Amino acid sequence: MIRFSLGCEHDHEFEGWFRNNDDFETQKKRGFVECPACGSHKVEKALMAPAVSTGRKKEKVALAMNAQQQAAMAQLKALSEKMRENADYVGDKFAEEARKIHFGEADARGIYGEATPDEARGLAEDGVEFLPIPVFPDDRN
Repeated sequence: MIRFSLGCEHDHEFEGWFRNNDDFETQKKRGFVECPACGSHKVEKALMAPAVSTGRKKEKVALAMNAQQQAAMAQLKALSEKMRENADYVGDKFAEEARKIHFGEADARGIYGEATPDEARGLAEDGVEFLPIPVFPDDRN
């Protein structure tokens, strides 16, 4: 994971974590990156000092969680994997497909994919039940 220092058109500064630079660019193009202070989608990367990840640094991160937290993280990851295993991946068509299922235009089934914040708000307003599932650094569709 890479941490980027970000800023919006209104000079709000914040951080975001991404798998890589391409992931940031893709999410930005799809409208997934927004300022937490004002909701603006005009977000750019700010200058920042590079951070080099070493095996020792990863070890410290792993040790920062106690046994109970590590167990909870493992359970959360297992639940996320189980949800994906028992659902169809619909990619960026998630909102469209979820709405079709909700209104009986498609067969009821579990699905997962991506939705923009605006699409998620629209689904909630339409009464469509959904929840975000966590994405872990080594997750694959």
